[in-house]
Amino acid sequence: MRNKLLVFLLITAALVILSDADLMAQCAMCKKNVESDLETGGSIGKGINKGILYLLTVPYFLLASIGFIFFRKQISEKWTSFRKRTTRVS
Repeated sequence: MRNKLLVFLLITAALVILSDADLMAQCAMCKKNVESDLETGGSIGKGINKGILYLLTVPYFLLASIGFIFFRKQISEKWTSFRKRTTRVS
């Protein structure tokens, strides 16, 4: 099962790397458009920067939320087991 997953991931990575080169050109095209817009006094670049920051923060927020929930669950389980052990001793 593990080998099948590894083969699938390798094939997928190879297909993504060997895909059409036009897909890689989008970053340069966006950068060129934003730079030309900022030179003419436009505000599209500021909006794109805010969008990039938004897209960067969402995964970190989700990861932190999942980590907090997991940590909270682990702490509550350990706390209840600790309380059970201390009430038996008393």
